[in-house]
Amino acid sequence: MLAGARDLLRERFVGMYLHGSLATGDFAPERSDIDFLVVTDDELPDDVVAALGEMHARLASSGERWVAHLEGSYIPRAAMRRYDASAAQHPRLPIGEPFRIAHHRADWVIQRHVLREQGVVLAGPAPRTFIDPVTKAQLRAAVVELLHGFWARQLVAGDFLRPREYQAFAVLTMCRALYTLECGGMVSKPAAARWAMANLVAPWPGVIARALTWPHGEQPDGLDETLALIRYTLERA
Repeated sequence: MLAGARDLLRERFVGMYLHGSLATGDFAPERSDIDFLVVTDDELPDDVVAALGEMHARLASSGERWVAHLEGSYIPRAAMRRYDASAAQHPRLPIGEPFRIAHHRADWVIQRHVLREQGVVLAGPAPRTFIDPVTKAQLRAAVVELLHGFWARQLVAGDFLRPREYQAFAVLTMCRALYTLECGGMVSKPAAARWAMANLVAPWPGVIARALTWPHGEQPDGLDETLALIRYTLERA
């Protein structure tokens, strides 16, 4: 993918980076995504976006083990400096979906922090050279916005959370949100889950322990518990 991006972008290519669990050190092959970022020198013209889409379609049909786990974005260097919701439409490859222009939500405040502090450089300059420091207040504000936006909606339209996989994902995400609200920092989901198990009262440690072991061990449906933890996190927020 790096070779393909360089070939298509040419002088527009600035760098390629890994973030998420591959950067924080908690990558789990059975459940983790491969989060990547390609930084460009400016907004990309339509023909280049189309060519990148074709490249990702070829990768998706290649049969390679990890292509279904790829999730990433192509963002101009200027837009990486700090998050601006009014200028957050960039080419994106969502998990299991076609490559397209998509809005990047407030979670990109968090992604910028991980990229700046722990991002893995595959090519290009260090992320600190084009990403401003992210403060504790900015991290907390981003978490609150995501909780009251995307996650609050799941309490009404819970179809997203019916698969056990996404219940585990939601539980671990709530742990990370609670950690950031309490401590003002950002750690991986497993690290936040371990913190939550040590700091939250019953029944949450048991719910979190099952989420950490997914997909292994007994995994009964936990939709009601998942929704209850989202409500609890919203109350804390």
